[in-house]
Amino acid sequence: MKPMVLPGLATLLMAAGCTEKQTEQRPNILFIMSDDHAYQAISAYSNHLLETPNIDRIAREGILFSNACVTNSICAPSRATILTGKHTHIHGKIDNNFPFDTSNVTFPQLLQQAGYQTAMFGKLHFGNNPRGFDEFMILPDQGDYYNPDFITPRGDTVIHGYVTDIITDLTLNWLRKERRKDQPFLMMYLHKAPHREWIPAERHYRAFTQRTFPEPATLFDDYAGRGTAAHTAEMNLLRHMTVSADNKVYPDVARELGIKEPSNWGYNVFNSKYSRMDSTQKAHWDEVYGPISEEFARTYPAMDDSAFMRWKYQRYMQDYLACIAAVDENIGRVLDYLDEAGLLENTIVVYTSDQGFYLGEHGWFDKRFIYDESFKTPLVIRWPAKIAAGSRSEEMVQNLDFAQTFLEAAGVPAPADMQGESLMPLLTGHPEKWNREAVYYHYYEYPSVHMVKRHYGIVTREFKLAHFYYDVDEWELYDREKDPMELHNVYADPAYAEVVADLKVKLEKIRRKYKDSDELDQHYIQAYRDKNLIK
Repeated sequence: MKPMVLPGLATLLMAAGCTEKQTEQRPNILFIMSDDHAYQAISAYSNHLLETPNIDRIAREGILFSNACVTNSICAPSRATILTGKHTHIHGKIDNNFPFDTSNVTFPQLLQQAGYQTAMFGKLHFGNNPRGFDEFMILPDQGDYYNPDFITPRGDTVIHGYVTDIITDLTLNWLRKERRKDQPFLMMYLHKAPHREWIPAERHYRAFTQRTFPEPATLFDDYAGRGTAAHTAEMNLLRHMTVSADNKVYPDVARELGIKEPSNWGYNVFNSKYSRMDSTQKAHWDEVYGPISEEFARTYPAMDDSAFMRWKYQRYMQDYLACIAAVDENIGRVLDYLDEAGLLENTIVVYTSDQGFYLGEHGWFDKRFIYDESFKTPLVIRWPAKIAAGSRSEEMVQNLDFAQTFLEAAGVPAPADMQGESLMPLLTGHPEKWNREAVYYHYYEYPSVHMVKRHYGIVTREFKLAHFYYDVDEWELYDREKDPMELHNVYADPAYAEVVADLKVKLEKIRRKYKDSDELDQHYIQAYRDKNLIK
């Protein structure tokens, strides 16, 4: 006699089995990263510059982190930290010059070993053979905006078109044609934009060059009351941004005007990037940027420093933000595909940048400093299976944390020497299980381009304490709540004496925790000397 199963019970049992299968299903991971994308230029954070509806969609349907930051605000070290889950002094990629130690174990390798299908398309910025990927096509070094070269497992190739569109085409082609439906995937979809020299697609530069953008309150900052580092950095729009490569004034026009560029770098870069374009691309470029150069030639002789600064800022924003418009459009293409393919529900979608960037704040462009515009980075994550839509977090999280987060989500044990913390408690609505009170930062690349001095520091939600060293010995303290623009170094203010004493103790403790030290600082200084980078 067959056992009797009530219809309702059978339905419950079937549902339970289905639920168990879904629970056991490992998530796909789509990691989207741009290069030098400032959080100020994402409308989910602030829409005062432009709208980014597709990046905003990830935030709206997931979680936005308002205190996400990096361990070292420079491209290649940040990427190595993301891959390894280690601080730069541990994985060894302290700057863009030092090689990446390929004996480091990366989270893509671990996911690949655990059965994930893995792919990387876009900008890695170091290494020609990324480990842990079944398929990759990456830009050599910084890459080019127009008709870029790509490194592949089968050799180098040139692809005609605009780099942001091409990277997306490669990503979508893999998802549609190469993805194996019986395996979870890790896709690292890595944009070059909006890295310097901010060369937009035609569909955007025609519109954006007609726009005017609001100036930051600190555009004409004189760095009064702050230390040597802010005064000596070489990233000021007026003095250090080139009118040729950066502002797109034709070199012959700039030379005829007698403009003193910081070096011939700007002229050479303009010519090399322009020469990559085909005749049609050049013609379209000339239709827009030719008149801009002509107008500049007419108006420049009457400009004082203030007017010239303002002109440079507008030219900078027009091209920088136009590059982001293409990034946002293309992210929308990928999100639409995931939706159409039924993949969004169990796919972790991350959008971030390799660090922050100055958009004229303090009169600067570039990054490198522990100050907020450089140190903080955008971070939005969507995972409907786990993350409640519309979530926000003010917790201190870092790019150091991605590796362990992805490994935990995939059910893969993290190596004991990884130094981050899994974000899973924050993603799943359990902030009480997150106990980080401070993060650690260390920047090394000095003396070098932009001349930002070496420094390390500790940052909490309330305060920021930094020590600048090597050729100076200076401390800076900022009250992040009372002075969000970081205009007043209160290190020597007696009212903050107890804060300084407390943070110095915590700084030494966090340096020990992450295995950093004065001795290691000297080791890397000597390594610079050995490479003849410093005397």
